[in-house]
This record gives sequence, C-alpha cells and structure tokens, in this order.
Amino acid sequence: MNVVDFHCDVLCKLLMDEQLTFRAGKLESLDVTYERLKAAGTVLQTFAIYIPQLLNGRLEPILESVDRFHQLILTCEDMKWVKTVQDLDFCLNNGKIGALLSLEGVDGLQGQMSMLRIMQQLGIRAAGLTWNHANWAADGAMEPRGGGLTAKGRTFVEECNQLEILIDVSHLSERAFWDVAELSARPFLASHSNARAICDHPRNLTNAQIKEIIAKQGLVGITFVPWFVSQAEVVGVDDLLRHIEHICELGGENHIMLGSDFDGIDRYIKGLTHPGELVSLQDALLKRYSSTQTEHFMSGNALRFLKNSLPNA
Repeated sequence: MNVVDFHCDVLCKLLMDEQLTFRAGKLESLDVTYERLKAAGTVLQTFAIYIPQLLNGRLEPILESVDRFHQLILTCEDMKWVKTVQDLDFCLNNGKIGALLSLEGVDGLQGQMSMLRIMQQLGIRAAGLTWNHANWAADGAMEPRGGGLTAKGRTFVEECNQLEILIDVSHLSERAFWDVAELSARPFLASHSNARAICDHPRNLTNAQIKEIIAKQGLVGITFVPWFVSQAEVVGVDDLLRHIEHICELGGENHIMLGSDFDGIDRYIKGLTHPGELVSLQDALLKRYSSTQTEHFMSGNALRFLKNSLPNA
C-alpha cells in the first residue's frame, strides 16, 4: 500500500550535521532515509525546512537547506522533485518517490513578500507561518498572548494563495488559525497535528478547528509525536488510532493523512520509529477499517488533495 507523509525534519539534521548523508553512514542519526522510504512504499515525502533558534531569522540557513535537499536527497536515483501536478503523476506512474519542499516558520523571510516569491521559484510548495512562538507574521501555538496574524501575516496568506503555496496551520495559535480560515481563498492543511479532544495539548486541534479544515476541503496530518498522541508514559499505535477514529466521527474520513514528524522527535510511539515500520500502522488500520479507507489514510486523501492544489506545469 502506498504511503504519503507530509512532514519530516530530515533537512534540519542534514543542515546541522555535515557528516550525515541521506542514504549511508550514520543511519542511526536519521529516522527517514532513502532505503526506509523505499521499504515503506512511499510515493511522496514532504521535507520541511525548519531552522533551529540558534540560526533562525536569517535567509542563509533556508537557502542552505534547499541546497542540502538538492545535494543529498534529489541525488538518490528514485527520488523525484515534486513541484507540479505533472511531477506527482510522473512519480505515481514510474515508481518514483516524490519529494516536496515545505517551509516551517517564515522568520528568515523577514516580512518581505519578494523573499516568499523567491521561495516559490525555489520550489517551496507549502508554508507554515510560525513554529511555536511569535514572529513577524503571527503568534505560534505556544505563544502565551495567543495573538493572530499581523498585517504582514495577512499579506503573506494572500500572497501564498496567489502563488499556489499551501498554508500549513499546524503551529499557529488558535486566533491565527481562525484568521487564516477567514482569509484564505484556498484549502489549507495542518501537516502534523492531532485531536485535542483525545490528547489535550496546545499543538493539537480543537473539534471546531478540525471541522473548519474539513469544511474548507483541507487535510489533517496525523502525527506520531508521542506527547501529542497520549499522556501515557508508553504510547502505542492503538493510541494513535483513537485520533483517527475521532476525526472520522467529526466527518473527516476523507481529510486524514499522515504527518509523522520523524527526525523532529526524540521519543517514539512503540513500534513506529521510522518509515520502515509504517506497516504496523497499516495493519492496525486494516483491523478497524476497510482496505479502501486505510488506503485513503495512508496516501489517497493526500494525493487527491495535492492533485487539486499543486500548480500545473
């Protein structure tokens, strides 16, 4: 069964450790590797550009991350850069692994829409305005004041709509989420967030937020961050399924995808530590859902969304 994962932080590790490669060497340092994507049956992996606080706020680390993407990921023979619907179709028709670029936090663009346009030209196809804290565009989910979009943040959303860059609301404050929902003319997504009704964490989505994403024909990426899944000391795949079940109960069966956050975490769901183990999630889903529903969760919903949202060549 095909796999689409809409969030991993491999590029951050490659940026911070020049000794790492994507397919050989210190494999224990990466969750997501070329070989593991192949083993998982991955047809598309989104690679987030996340800049740690030490380097954040400047454009150079973003550009260096794009360079790592080209030098270390796209050089693998079966990896294919996905910028358009046609690129995605090529992957599906030729057994390639699609690689899509997203930007997690726009601090380094320094409020300049010209920099956003350059990011689009460099192949960025999704963007989250913040990480957990505040920046020039919006407040993040962990910012105490809980503010919404700034004036420049509103301009950013409008420009993303024009550029066909997907808006990612996973790290936004609730107020900023609703600002995006009101302002965006295109469907948006939460690349790696779960249901707050199941696990009460600020990074998870309320029922109202989930329903809004569904109403706007967007997607929720179920994430494997243990503390977003359960407050238990040991978290298992069955705990993750509770979030999927809850979103389905809200009417979201066709709006669920995967957003692992592999390589962005240092603790794992038991038996779900890298893409090669995704079969355990698939098997658990097949015990509760039909093969068609499971296929939708694993890849189908995300592929349908992307075919409707990516630019045409």
